[in-house]
Amino acid sequence: MPNLFTVCGYKIYFWSNENGEPIHVHIAKGKPTPNSTKVWLTKAGGCFVASNSGRIPKKILNELLEIINAQYFYICEKWKEHFVTDEIHFYC
Repeated sequence: MPNLFTVCGYKIYFWSNENGEPIHVHIAKGKPTPNSTKVWLTKAGGCFVASNSGRIPKKILNELLEIINAQYFYICEKWKEHFVTDEIHFYC
C-alpha cells in the first residue's frame, strides 16, 4: 500500500490490490482503514469524492481535494509505477 503523502495527519494512499479499478486515492486520518474516504481522479485533470466513508469534515475534505488536484500528475505517475502500467483508466 503506497502512501503518497500526508497532510495534517491525513494519509493519501492507494491500496495495493485495486482489482483493475479506475485511478483513485483513499484518505484516512492516521492509520489507513477499509472505511476510508475515496476520491476518483478524472480524465480532465480534476477529482471528486466517490464516498466520504471516513467522515472527513467538509472544510478539511475540500482542502484535501485542492491538494489532490494540485498533485494530479504526481498521483498519476505513482499509479503507473505502482501498478506497472503505461495506461490509466479513469472513472470519467
